[in-house]
Amino acid sequence: MTGAAVIDVQGLTRRFGPLTAVDHVDFQVGKGELFGFLGPNGAGKTTTVRMLTGVIEPSEGTASIEGHDVRLEPVLSRAHLAVVPEQANVYLDLSVRRNVMLMAQLHGVARRQRIRESERLLELTGLADRGRHKARTLSKGLRQRLMLCAALVTDPDILFLDEPTAGLDVKSARLIRRVVRDMNSDGLTVFLTTHNMEEAEEMCSRVAIINHGRIAAVDSPSRLRTRVESSRYVEVVFADEAGSVANLAAIEGVRQVSTEGRFRRLYADSPARVAAGLIDFAAQKGVEITHVCTREPSLEDIFIELTRAGPGEGT
Repeated sequence: MTGAAVIDVQGLTRRFGPLTAVDHVDFQVGKGELFGFLGPNGAGKTTTVRMLTGVIEPSEGTASIEGHDVRLEPVLSRAHLAVVPEQANVYLDLSVRRNVMLMAQLHGVARRQRIRESERLLELTGLADRGRHKARTLSKGLRQRLMLCAALVTDPDILFLDEPTAGLDVKSARLIRRVVRDMNSDGLTVFLTTHNMEEAEEMCSRVAIINHGRIAAVDSPSRLRTRVESSRYVEVVFADEAGSVANLAAIEGVRQVSTEGRFRRLYADSPARVAAGLIDFAAQKGVEITHVCTREPSLEDIFIELTRAGPGEGT
């Protein structure tokens, strides 16, 4: 983590009757960081975010935003944050421009500033030509862009994004990611929950993986890869279907072989050595290799590995 912690979570717990949804969670988010919060459905992501943003109270533990305890100082802890939920809850009967202006007004933004910032953000998100349109006429992707405008117009220090690109068209998803990255580069702290592993790997400097209400890992995607060395592999495609899985498994150093369409994956502790053995294999069998490369585990591989464990078994 770089910079002072603007989100500090210690032993955060939330119970719903006999169910413990979040179980003594600890993590910190640094100022200016783009922090990813990942986990399977039901892992505790949304409950954690709802506690951090003051929607529900913790059962145990503490969480502070900019040094303000979310339970003891709820107004101050929420003063400098904005939230973009997964389901856009815009005012459907107001125009696009009026939605943004109203949010700025509710947060006490001066009139001249809210006019200037509203126009700038609508232009930035490709909504300027729809300013007079009723929000109900917008597609899901455009409504999500509008939600992002309404959040950013309040000039937050911390932005919470809950699955911001889920179910969106490619153009809207790319635009939202670009805007968020640019704002983060200008110093905005971003707390991102997402199921999109590629999105998290592309955008986040660090991620926390939560499983069964407990933190399984917190680190940068690159450092997490070293914790899942078993996911390193050689990817190969043959000109034809020569080479059975059994034959490939016999190559020295190969621990496991899997098939995805025409692609074969040879998992190994030393992919480079296996790649060399694979070339010898092809020469001996008289088969042609059309593609071969070594692969490091992706964030998706890491996610699957770390969330495979049951409660209390994560690393």
